[in-house]
Amino acid sequence: QVQVMESGGDLVQPGGSLRLSCTTSRRITDIYAMGWYRQAPGKERDKVATLTKNYVTDYADSVKDRFTIFRDDAKNTVYLQMDSLKPEDTAVYYCNANLVVTNVWGQGTQVTVSS
Repeated sequence: QVQVMESGGDLVQPGGSLRLSCTTSRRITDIYAMGWYRQAPGKERDKVATLTKNYVTDYADSVKDRFTIFRDDAKNTVYLQMDSLKPEDTAVYYCNANLVVTNVWGQGTQVTVSS
């Protein structure tokens, strides 16, 4: 079965930037959609951004114009570019591979936005 591995989480100051990476164990163009989700303390996991194999994107309102999801097919990797980070972006970020019949999740990477 497909596996996904995310990385790139870090401590960053408000207004700063981070780029998260998620590498898949199979050809990323064979995956229906890739996505980034996050879970803050005491809250449920929420969708941040998704990208279908046909390049249809969807963003949470809270990150529109600040975050960008994109992929590198040669590296089987999807990225989440996060700019103008806010303290409320602090969460564990999870990579998701939507295979239609199932979903595969990464282990999560911590993003902390704080002074």
